[in-house]
Amino acid sequence: MASNRFHILRSLVAVALLATTVTSAQAAFPLRAPQIVVNPGDGALQGYFNGLGETITVATDQLDAQTWSTAISGNSTLTLMLEIAGYAGSNSMGVYNGNAVGAPTLYQVFPGAATPGWHAVAHFGAGGSLVVTLFDDNAIIQGQNAYAGVDKTNFGFYLQGPGGTFYSQDYRNATGAARVLTFAGTAINFGNWWQCFEDLPVGASDEDFNDMVLLVESIVPVNTNQTSWGRIKGLYR
Repeated sequence: MASNRFHILRSLVAVALLATTVTSAQAAFPLRAPQIVVNPGDGALQGYFNGLGETITVATDQLDAQTWSTAISGNSTLTLMLEIAGYAGSNSMGVYNGNAVGAPTLYQVFPGAATPGWHAVAHFGAGGSLVVTLFDDNAIIQGQNAYAGVDKTNFGFYLQGPGGTFYSQDYRNATGAARVLTFAGTAINFGNWWQCFEDLPVGASDEDFNDMVLLVESIVPVNTNQTSWGRIKGLYR
C-alpha cells in the first residue's frame, strides 16, 4: 500500500512540474515591442477570441515568439481554426528551419485545400525527421508526409499563397514586417499557442491577421535573441 501511495505521489509531482514548466514559459516570454496594430475589420480577430472565451487583447498581448522548439514528447498538434481570406483556398502553411541561411526549405503541414477543423499531428523525431499526418474536420486521414533535415529545436511557421511567402521571423519578410502574430492561450486553451497570419505584404494587406489562425499544442517559444540580426549576419561570414 505504501508503494502505491509513493507511485501516486510521484505521478502527481510530475504533473505539477509539467504544469509549472508550461506556466513559466507563458508567463516569462516577452511581449512584442512595439505591438503590431491589428485592424478590427470584418471577422475581427478580437471578436473571434472573445467568442471562444479567451482573455486575450490582440492589441497588447502579442508575444515576441518567432521560432519554436518541440516539447519533450516530440509530438505537436496543429489545428486550423479560422480562415477569412480571399486566398483561403490557395494558402498553404508549414514549418521551416529558423537558422536557415537565405530562403529556407519549406515543409508543408496544411495544403491550400485545408479548411477550419482540419488538423495535423506532427512528430519531430531523431536526426531531423518530421512526419506530418493530416486529418480533415471529421478526423478522416487525408495523407501523410515525411521530411528530413528539420531542426526540432528552432523552427518557424510560414504561409505561402498567391500573395507571397511569409514567415514567423519578421526579418525574413519584406521591410521586416510582422506577418504572423503569436498569442498565449488562456482558460481551456492555457498551455497552447495561437498563430495568426497575414497573407499579403504590407501596403496590400488589411492587417487583420485572421487570414489563417492556428491553435498549436506541445511546442515552446525560442528566445528571439537566437535569431537576432547579429546572429543572422554571422551566418554569412
